[in-house]
Amino acid sequence: MKSILVTGSGGLIGSEVVNFFDRLGWKVFGLDNNMRADFFGVNGDTTWNIKRLSIACSNYQHFEQDIRDRKGVKELIARLKPEAIVHCAAQPSHDLAASRPFDDFDVNAVGTLNLLEGLRNYSTEIPFVHMSTNKVYGDAPNNLNIVENETRWEYGDETFHEGISETFPIDQSKHSIFGASKVAADVMVQEYGRYFGMPTCCLRGGCLTGPNHSGVELHGFLSYLIKCNLTEKNYTIFGYKGKQVRDNIHAYDVARFIEEFLIQPRIGEVYNLGGGRENSISILEAFDLISSISGKKMRYEYSDQNRSGDHICYISDLSKVKAHYPRWSITKGLNLTFEEIYLSWKQRSA
Repeated sequence: MKSILVTGSGGLIGSEVVNFFDRLGWKVFGLDNNMRADFFGVNGDTTWNIKRLSIACSNYQHFEQDIRDRKGVKELIARLKPEAIVHCAAQPSHDLAASRPFDDFDVNAVGTLNLLEGLRNYSTEIPFVHMSTNKVYGDAPNNLNIVENETRWEYGDETFHEGISETFPIDQSKHSIFGASKVAADVMVQEYGRYFGMPTCCLRGGCLTGPNHSGVELHGFLSYLIKCNLTEKNYTIFGYKGKQVRDNIHAYDVARFIEEFLIQPRIGEVYNLGGGRENSISILEAFDLISSISGKKMRYEYSDQNRSGDHICYISDLSKVKAHYPRWSITKGLNLTFEEIYLSWKQRSA
């Protein structure tokens, strides 16, 4: 039986990867110390998800290892001897990172280095998949020619119609403290690939979403927005007239891509992995879509102050992903994704 180690196994992508590879018959080791509860309080707690995995997945084994513990990480990898590592654990919030910069960097950058070095000491032939972020590009996408339409901001140049590619520069832009720590991790994952010849890749995600997300205001755009609609709570729009655009990818399609990479790994690669143009939506458009599903009018308030480093319009160009892995494609559209998240929140609040 093949084995895989998944960090952040209680989170959105981590839990989806656990489910996915468990169904494939892999032995799945989950690593999660529920740091989200520390970062976001009770609303960010992932204990419910970890318990769900323990019941639903027959090949799942959980470890409460802190990735900041260098010695513990190294010893765990040597003991478990995984045949792949998928690194999903992170401090994911722009806003929180500014108030807790050491915690943010220690989890995102140092934790990633601990895993890479622990793996290198065990084997340089084991694939390492890192969940990076589109925030490594900072706010540079905001300097593109962006035009205002009725419900969304849009790229004004045909060159960027399909979105941002992996060649887009990451320098000379504001990343937020969170974005900077993720840049450090991203570059280190690439370097372990190129310098040590290890099969590694960075997945620079757009808006990652799905029904297992513990969305909160500081993190989890769609999940939190849909929760607000269900509970009839005010949602705060931060700047850009609510027309800011994100491309959303369901966690299941992320897991499907990871499988493709593990089948045919490459060294030191980078992929922009989002929903692409077909799964792009603005906040105002998201309000309309969830209201059509729930039958409830969206309640919201508006703040003129946008979040520092926030993107006005971000769409992932999936050309490289599809060229390298032609068997992969988006399978879950926006309507289905919204419906799944809505039903999940209803079940959790019942």
